[in-house]
Amino acid sequence: MQMLNYTGFNYSVTALFWLASAALTIGLWRRTQLWRAGQPAAFLWLNLLAIPKRYFVDLHHVVSREPYIARTHVATAGGAVATLALVAVNYGLMMYSAALNWAILSATTIMLGGVFFIWLRRRNAPARLSRGAWSRLPYTLAAFAIGLLIISLPVPIISGSVALLALLLLLAGSAELALGIGLGGPMKHAIAGLLHLAFHPRQERFSGKLSTALKPLMLENGQYGVSKPSDFKWNQLLGFDACVQCGKCEAACPAFAAGQPLNPKKLIQDLVIGLSNDEKSGATDASFAGSPYPGVAVGDHSGSIHAPIIPLLIPAETLWSCTTCRACVQECPMLIEHVDAIVDMRRNLTLTQGSAPGKAPQTLENLRETSTVGGYDRNARYHWAVDLDVKTIQKNSPVDILLVAGEGAFDMRYQRSLRALVKLLKAANLDFAIMGALERDTGDTARRLGDEATFQMLAKQNIETFNSLTFKRIVTADPHVMHSLKNEYPAFGGHYQVLHHTTLLAELVSSGQLKLEKSTETRKLTYHDPCYLGRYNGETEAPRTLLKSIGLQINEMERSGLRGRCCGGGGGAPLTDIPGKQRIPDIRIQDARSIDAELVAVACPQCTSMLEGVVGKRPDVLDIAELLASALDQNVEPAR
Repeated sequence: MQMLNYTGFNYSVTALFWLASAALTIGLWRRTQLWRAGQPAAFLWLNLLAIPKRYFVDLHHVVSREPYIARTHVATAGGAVATLALVAVNYGLMMYSAALNWAILSATTIMLGGVFFIWLRRRNAPARLSRGAWSRLPYTLAAFAIGLLIISLPVPIISGSVALLALLLLLAGSAELALGIGLGGPMKHAIAGLLHLAFHPRQERFSGKLSTALKPLMLENGQYGVSKPSDFKWNQLLGFDACVQCGKCEAACPAFAAGQPLNPKKLIQDLVIGLSNDEKSGATDASFAGSPYPGVAVGDHSGSIHAPIIPLLIPAETLWSCTTCRACVQECPMLIEHVDAIVDMRRNLTLTQGSAPGKAPQTLENLRETSTVGGYDRNARYHWAVDLDVKTIQKNSPVDILLVAGEGAFDMRYQRSLRALVKLLKAANLDFAIMGALERDTGDTARRLGDEATFQMLAKQNIETFNSLTFKRIVTADPHVMHSLKNEYPAFGGHYQVLHHTTLLAELVSSGQLKLEKSTETRKLTYHDPCYLGRYNGETEAPRTLLKSIGLQINEMERSGLRGRCCGGGGGAPLTDIPGKQRIPDIRIQDARSIDAELVAVACPQCTSMLEGVVGKRPDVLDIAELLASALDQNVEPAR
């Protein structure tokens, strides 16, 4: 048996380590040049120090929802990081310590265990996972781990063939790790993901706060959204590169489930393709190995960093399919902001081309001309309240609560819900008033459709109106209204305390100010979480507390709370009306049918409209205010 010069072997490992480090550095430099093609964005270098906390807390908070993958990821990534650090010290610094070899052996064994479970999962992978290059990852990572196991064995390697095998295995694994960032391989996400955590576009997400408001465009500075990849902020481009193609966004997307031409994972990967700096031919999506946009062939689109995104890289219908429900963002383990990217691209289409489809152009014109979605006379918004003896707010006449009805007030169905809410507020002896003709649309629909100009016009007009009135709190039964006033108006100087009606009613019931009897409702009930109340504003408990307070048992659908399925009514989707294989509300009603629910409680006028629009036999739909009003303590004399 040929004897091996062990010292020479160690030198070979050291050379391989520094060669891989050089390749990684060059690849990272090349990738950063593509990110830097994006627009400027504020950042702090000190945020690099926050990566460990954001990785182990914020990122793993999402990953831990799937325990198998969470444990596998801890073993694989944790073992790999520990191994690489030890190899850097022992072989990079040429220490060649036997004790460090023992440590490398331990860390590598953990890593290899994680890789084994990745391999097991890939044998029967869920449809949402991308294949292609990602399918080779368990093998290249295993090669790297086995090579390290060989070199770290506590006895000298005496066979030249074993040494050569170890070096070849290390070379294969190192190539996956070191070349991945520069060549765009699967391991690109490891570096891009960590940097994304440091320079995330929404830094407030890491302070325990919800961050769901869209960022304003500086229209006066010629900002009209995104038409090409280089129009994105550089840290958005970095975020796209962090994608691990796990497909959790795909599985959560209501438009994808309905067969509309949107897959959030494919969209992010298309934007990654758009990072190509090949200005002549660009890069194509032919190598994408995941689920395509429903009804759209893979391989027909291409792009580069300065080329138009629509329609060369992404079909316009893909953008207009989005309901802006943020289910994709909620599920993404890499904390990518899909909705921000979609709205940024919509803004350019709407502001520069006026190309929103369906009824959207007429709706935007209505908003500009009448400040209502439907083009109604604003005086008609509160006709439903003429017999309820509700006062209309006047200047210099202060009230505790200003009730903002929203666009649902023009709909006869939702007027029943509003009347029930007024009945409850009066029973609690609250000092409240409605706005009457002073109320305009908040601009939520315009903003989601990309018409930032109309949104800002309405926002500034509304803020001027609100600031001329005297009130303590705004209450609304429309989560979309609440979100705009509470989260998006502050950017324009409008700072108000805004409550959803379920939050206020829960406070009143808890304090005893609103007295309710047990409901006589006997039908099996479930509760549907509105996206703009749950995911956008974190309110999932108040509606459930109210239902339980009147003795109703809630039978949860499979997708509920912060992970609830969208009704299909947000983001202007009912207006753009992109066809699919089925309607999103039909899917949601099927969720209710699957648990034999006979009644769906809701807390949003758009949810009411969408779910009641499902044809055929379905559960009844009632707003929580309607259920509470039927359980009012009749012995309490409401205030007049």
